[in-house]
Amino acid sequence: MDSALTTVLLPVALGIVMLGLGLSLTVDDFRRIGRQPRAVLIALVCQLVLLPVVAFGLVLAFDLSPVLAVGMMLLAASPGGTTANLFSHLFRGDVALNITLTAVNSIIAVVTLPIVTNLAFAYFEPDLDGQVGLQFDKAAQVFAIVLIPVAIGMLVRSRKPGFADSMDKPVRLVSVFVLAAVIAGTIAAERENVTDYLADVGLVTLLFCLCSLGIGYAVPRLLAVEPKQALASSMEIGVHNGTLAIAIAVSVLDSVTLAVPAAVYSLIMFPAAAIVGYGLSKVVHRQVDEQDPAPV
Repeated sequence: MDSALTTVLLPVALGIVMLGLGLSLTVDDFRRIGRQPRAVLIALVCQLVLLPVVAFGLVLAFDLSPVLAVGMMLLAASPGGTTANLFSHLFRGDVALNITLTAVNSIIAVVTLPIVTNLAFAYFEPDLDGQVGLQFDKAAQVFAIVLIPVAIGMLVRSRKPGFADSMDKPVRLVSVFVLAAVIAGTIAAERENVTDYLADVGLVTLLFCLCSLGIGYAVPRLLAVEPKQALASSMEIGVHNGTLAIAIAVSVLDSVTLAVPAAVYSLIMFPAAAIVGYGLSKVVHRQVDEQDPAPV
């Protein structure tokens, strides 16, 4: 395993991504839950309950190896990231809802991610040199790497909102760059098996991404959530924080192979979310126009 990837690049990458998330959040983002609880709760149920079930079904259907199966479940348990907010903005979804969901998901994931990962370890029993999942000390690491940078970012925003706003675009650009570097490093570390891994998880991760995007839109709409909020939910649920999944796999669980599904997914997710988001935006805007037609 590439020690530079584990000890330097991954912590820096994740720190930048989570700091950037914190710079975009305020306390009011959490208060918004009380103002639109329906949309938030429906999206959270999709994220926390339906997606792990979908991932588990795909893993069994494609008969993945135990290590890749756990990697898929780790990916499914990872929250949405700031990229979801960007996609929602591009396709005119309810970005405020995205920000709220990202904030809440990032905190809840500190608890749910270790639970899902440990259940996956117990069920699939991967051969990882005695690794038995995210025990208390490693779960504490997840808490630290997720919440501390976010808290610092929120503190900076509360004290220096102008600075936080000015740093939003640069941090997003750096986040994309470091994510690309992390994916490249993960694939390079497993370069001898890349072709096999792509064959093993390429279709699974694509289907998981499409299912996530579809569930994120269809379920809220079936439950009478407004079209723009459903679009935001689709982006939030369909665009996972791949950097977090990779960092936990490599830095906390000490396995590059566990990170392969998240790395492959991160490559597939951008074009898939762009295509689906564009299509959904056309549907949403038509629905909005029908509900509120322009005056003649």
